[in-house]
Amino acid sequence: MNRNDFKSMSTDELWALHEEIATRLAAALTAEKSVLENRLRRLQRGIEIQHATGDAKSSRDAKSSNAKSSNAKSSTARRPYPAVVPKYRNPERPSETWAGRGKKPRWLAAQLKSGKRIDDFRIRHAA
Repeated sequence: MNRNDFKSMSTDELWALHEEIATRLAAALTAEKSVLENRLRRLQRGIEIQHATGDAKSSRDAKSSNAKSSNAKSSTARRPYPAVVPKYRNPERPSETWAGRGKKPRWLAAQLKSGKRIDDFRIRHAA
């Protein structure tokens, strides 16, 4: 009898085929899982060896690489953005700057409300 002719098979034959398929699938999944676990162990050993040798990195670089590797696992991790140069400076407190992104800082909003223009606070960059 052809094994692909399911309509002509009895319930017992179909059940036996189901059990055979389930057994083969379980064996294939177990084999694939062990291959992946071995690969993961080798990768973890490689990382541990790199950390043990120091790899000429400072502790700050190691922390950032750990953060990157943990972020790589998450699909919702934020991508790294370049540093943004400030475009506006508070003349009363020169340490307060704003890059022009996000919500306007309170000091700038207050100055704009009092009638000043945003260009009055622009930082002139030497080119």
